[in-house]
This record gives sequence, structure tokens and C-alpha cells, in this order.
Amino acid sequence: MNPLRSLLLLGAMGLSPLTLSAAQPAPLFVNMTTDESHRATMAIGFGRNQLLRGHGLTVYLNDRGVKLASKVNAAAFSEQQKVLKELVEKGATILVCPMCMKHYGVQEADLLPGLKVSSPELAEKALFAEGARTLSW
Repeated sequence: MNPLRSLLLLGAMGLSPLTLSAAQPAPLFVNMTTDESHRATMAIGFGRNQLLRGHGLTVYLNDRGVKLASKVNAAAFSEQQKVLKELVEKGATILVCPMCMKHYGVQEADLLPGLKVSSPELAEKALFAEGARTLSW
């Protein structure tokens, strides 16, 4: 297709070449249910790699995954907590399921700095963001 025809087609679609080049990479929503060390490292490491490539990142810690969010469990999850702290510093959102926190005895006061107790509104915003992709561990 010749360049003029391409520009006309983009215009007819309501797009411009600048709009296409300025598109943001799709955000990633990682649903992490595990407290198994290797699987947890894979989940947050995968998310970290995508964040470093420009994708927005939300990690949703639920079921046994909430254990990684607690400073009380620092000895068991020091490697994973180091990465979670790095993710927060780089702009990722880490949400922690409140029902799972209650079930596993994780206190809000013990959450790592920057982690947020989730709510339906916070989860919805991340999970249904335009173009969002999801993965689950």
C-alpha cells in the first residue's frame, strides 16, 4: 500500500501515525496464589521483567500468596520480598487480598511498605484496564 493511501486509511479510522507510535504497552495483572518459593519467584520475576519493558504491573497476592506480603515472614521469603519492594519502587502496584489476609492471619500493620490491601475498586481498576493481560501462578 502506498504511503498516501496508508495515511488516508488511518485518518478514516480516526487515527494518526503519532497515535499509533505513542500507544502504551499493555498492562499486566499477575494473580499469585502461591507461597511456594520457586513459583512465587517465577511469578514476581516474570512481572518484574515486563515492568522493566514498560508494561504497567499489578501483582495481586491472594490465597497463600498473602504470606509473602507480611514482614513477619521475612525469613521465609526474603528473596521474594526484596523483589516486591523493588517492584513498588519502580511503580508497580501490589494488592493483597483482605479475605486471604484474615484467613492466614496476616495483619495490615505487618504488610511491606507500599503494598495495598485490595478492594473491589482497586482490583477492578487494574484487572479491567484497557488492554490488560492476566497471568496466574
